[in-house]
Amino acid sequence: MNSSFLKDDVILLLKDISGLVEPLPTAEREKRIQSGIHYSEMLPLEYRPSEEYIRIYETSLDIFGQITADAVVRVADKIVTKKGKEVVIVSLARAGTPLGILIRRYIKKKYKFECPHYSISIIRDRGIDRNAIEFILKRHKAESIQFVDGWTGKGAIYKELRKEISSFEGVSDELAVLADPAFLTDLCGTHEDIMIPSSCLNCTVSGLLSRTFLRNDIIKENDFHGAAFYRNLISEDKTYEFIDYIEKKFQYNLNPEPKEYGEPGIEEVKRISEIYGIENLNYIKPGIGETTRVLLRRVPWKVLIDRRFKNSRELDHIAQLSREKNVDVEYTYLNNYKCCGLIKQLSDI
Repeated sequence: MNSSFLKDDVILLLKDISGLVEPLPTAEREKRIQSGIHYSEMLPLEYRPSEEYIRIYETSLDIFGQITADAVVRVADKIVTKKGKEVVIVSLARAGTPLGILIRRYIKKKYKFECPHYSISIIRDRGIDRNAIEFILKRHKAESIQFVDGWTGKGAIYKELRKEISSFEGVSDELAVLADPAFLTDLCGTHEDIMIPSSCLNCTVSGLLSRTFLRNDIIKENDFHGAAFYRNLISEDKTYEFIDYIEKKFQYNLNPEPKEYGEPGIEEVKRISEIYGIENLNYIKPGIGETTRVLLRRVPWKVLIDRRFKNSRELDHIAQLSREKNVDVEYTYLNNYKCCGLIKQLSDI
């Protein structure tokens, strides 16, 4: 699989589908999704950020780089404590991939050992790439596998992971993430809904890879799930600008955060669904990372922002994207999350 990731940083267990699938504009893709076509059967046109948006992204690196680095450090320390020197990092493509690289680099520098890092696909309602898991299990002990992603929204991917991994004996379904505002796992850097700068961008901070793809006319029985490589965006690639910047901020003797307890995020999502009359919970995307994704590659109806963060620099990119896409922003009260994206329903498009 072609990408701008260095081969020493990650082994991508993905089939290269570059040129085989025509990316679709956001509105067309949204209509197809809501008519019943699964999102993994299409590729979105990548959003090309405005100059103002890139400026905000670069500012976010400066403001939130240390917070992100600290989250990497804390979750990496927890992973080594739990798994030891035989740990194998398996990141969930694509948001988890650069963060898996950062965890691997931290482990190498602090603990003085190399841990393998694979990146594989998992797709909501379609499952994990079982061929990729079998590939890893032929080379490593089941108990050594540690799944890694960026953050938890309402927990849909974590739920998918737990369901799928139950059939692989000895493989833990515990997911390590930088931020867990949904309160689903203790294996996290923080339970705060933090701004992870890489969530601001799509492929240009993720090795120029597309979202993962699964359609049986292209992905055959023995294939890995697919992804496309956006070679045309090489001049805009910021993958290693992000990775190297965060790595330089690692603190190698950071104290662990105190244990936190909170309400499962799905309960807050259910309350939002009742308030706004949204029957399908898939149309509610809570948290900074998920709200950003809605604005970048879905058709948003509304963005909710917690009143306490109305003027927060942390949400500058959310405000900028909302302005660019003419999306209404409503200030309200949220518990677990700082913001939430609501997707426009088909009947309103």
